[in-house]
Amino acid sequence: MPVSSLILQSLPFLQSLPQVTIDELSKQSNIKEFSKREVVIAKGTAPQHLYFLITGRLQGVDFTMDGKEVGTAFSQPTDFFGELSLVDGELQADTVLAIAKSQVVMIPQGAIRPLLATMPNLAWALVLRLSQKLREAQAQRRILGLTNPLQKVSAQLSLLWQRSTNSTTIEDMPTHQELAIMVNASRETVTRVFQMLIAKRLVVREGSCLNILEPQVLTEIAEGTRESP
Repeated sequence: MPVSSLILQSLPFLQSLPQVTIDELSKQSNIKEFSKREVVIAKGTAPQHLYFLITGRLQGVDFTMDGKEVGTAFSQPTDFFGELSLVDGELQADTVLAIAKSQVVMIPQGAIRPLLATMPNLAWALVLRLSQKLREAQAQRRILGLTNPLQKVSAQLSLLWQRSTNSTTIEDMPTHQELAIMVNASRETVTRVFQMLIAKRLVVREGSCLNILEPQVLTEIAEGTRESP
């Protein structure tokens, strides 16, 4: 279905654009709903759009040489993705899955590329987001290098809540299996860690949200300066 100009105006990446440009993009864009576990972009395909998550949550996944599924990143509302193919024209590097019912806006690459060449603020916004994603990828690699499951899960939760609009609440909390994929652990291990965190009153689950009750303690565990809750 077509996309309202109001939706595009709400996206930080596009907020520097003049209204006439927003209106033109809205005519060329589409919005699509994805069910949980539905593929948004498949690895190895050639995306034709720049994608923006409006509602829900997405997860990037890839596979090791032995076929093991590994997580690459989570996306939250207003995030954009598919930007690497927009810049270099190469194939999608990982698969993007909806891990909750999600709405995604799709703007054709042909409508965005000319704007990057003529609007410095838009190009700068892309550079800043790419830089942020690189830092998040580096943090994700550090988590994979940890050996303590409690520290791994705490570090992953830290990344999630740091990007949340409410710094002590993670909305649309990923499942234990989805977290396990990110930290290279079994679902059972992640479940045991959560049981400990809940028992120690560091976190509490409320519906689809996870509230962080003791963010300082969780941060210290993630950084390795505290060994136990």
